[in-house]
Amino acid sequence: MILRPFELADAKEVQRLAGDRAVADTTLKIPHPYEDGMAEKWIATHRAKFDAGMSAIFAVVRRGPMELVGAISLEIEKRYDRAELGYWMGRPYWGLGYCTEAGRAMVAFGFTDLGLNRIHASHFVRNPASGRVMEKLGMKREGLFRQHVKKWDRYEDLVLYGILGRDWRIDRERRRRA
Repeated sequence: MILRPFELADAKEVQRLAGDRAVADTTLKIPHPYEDGMAEKWIATHRAKFDAGMSAIFAVVRRGPMELVGAISLEIEKRYDRAELGYWMGRPYWGLGYCTEAGRAMVAFGFTDLGLNRIHASHFVRNPASGRVMEKLGMKREGLFRQHVKKWDRYEDLVLYGILGRDWRIDRERRRRA
């Protein structure tokens, strides 16, 4: 797996993967249906947001056939030296470890390259697989926000996870010594 910036050439595959109702259903921000032009518009925003220090959004690409499998991002709040981790994977790639591998790379990028102090993420209560990914990244469950967001006319509970840079560094050093 590699992470790379999205290219406009990825738009059709983004639309196909993110446009899957099951993928959209497990995320807050992905619309359904995912209409023509939406992927191009989304990809076109990435560079300016990265240059402004607002976000880092990467394509998750499988080695070998070099297939796009999903996306991973950090929405950065530089004022507080923190970011929110977000991701989606195409349904054919669920359960294959791509999300965890991409998440580990993104957390390392956030703490080492961006100098963040904290990274947090959340998932719908009804999507426990996403919580398992967060736990594998070393994140700790920090709370539950009851009916905190609305997705498709339904209020959703969110489970919040977070990790501090110091805890990530301690855990990384412990794994190196093992």
